[in-house]
Amino acid sequence: MRASLALVTAAVLVITAAPVAQSDLDGLMARVLARRDENWKKLQQYTLHEENTLRVVGPGGIPLYGTRGAYIWFPRDGFFIRSPIAVDGVTIGQGDRRRAEDEFLEQERRRERRRTGGRGGPPGVADGGDDVDDIPDVIRQTVEPQFVSAAYFLRFRFEEGHYALVGRERLFDRDVLRIEYYPEALFRSRRTGRGDGWGGRSPEEEARIREQMNKVSLVTLWVEPEARQILQYEFENIDADFLPGRWLARLDSFTASMRMTNPFPDVWLPASLSVDLQMTLAVGRVTAGYDVIYSDHRLAETAVRILP
Repeated sequence: MRASLALVTAAVLVITAAPVAQSDLDGLMARVLARRDENWKKLQQYTLHEENTLRVVGPGGIPLYGTRGAYIWFPRDGFFIRSPIAVDGVTIGQGDRRRAEDEFLEQERRRERRRTGGRGGPPGVADGGDDVDDIPDVIRQTVEPQFVSAAYFLRFRFEEGHYALVGRERLFDRDVLRIEYYPEALFRSRRTGRGDGWGGRSPEEEARIREQMNKVSLVTLWVEPEARQILQYEFENIDADFLPGRWLARLDSFTASMRMTNPFPDVWLPASLSVDLQMTLAVGRVTAGYDVIYSDHRLAETAVRILP
């Protein structure tokens, strides 16, 4: 399957794209991925809204589970905080919001401590006495906020020689390059680069599964070369027949896509994320989807109220 895709890509390159040296493409992708996580740091005070939807549908289109949430992200005590506004249409009270914000802040402080190895204190430590409705000091955290890490939940790594230029397109009224990425190390242990024996499996078995997952995965990236910015990506698992436990559940498809937005000059932030999964169980096909929309990006000032 991967060989066929490579042949098709090569044909498309000959027909639709001007010649681009592989070294030039590799160089571009190295720069793109190196600066991918830097956008959120360019402005130190801004807010944005998040709406997410989770749905699970069973055989015959019967809804099995679903939930909707609305949140606002804003700076507090040097961190981006996620504050719940409503869940399933029910407005969250101020007391519950504050407790959720406090818990989230402590969680982010723990992430920061893990990132820095416990050196010193977390940035912007405060006594929590500020009015939550006012935007406090600037962002000083070093770990990317979760609205960034969620958008890049597929941690693309630079892999020389694994990119192919498919063509040139227009996206968001910009000239972009459509690039296909055939990964070899997209799925691997973040700690060791090999299997860790998760799921009760041996490290060798885990490594084999990860290798197969890389072989059947295709990522399409839309890159703005001047800004060296990923504007959109789409991930697709082409085949999952190698996964164990197919007698119990078969993964039919897994796809994900992400789009960026340009809310401030020279600043790109996540706009939307969509994940879809289809499985076949003994009772029939089950589908699940998770969608996130980020909107209403605004510059924040100390005197600005953030209540919706």
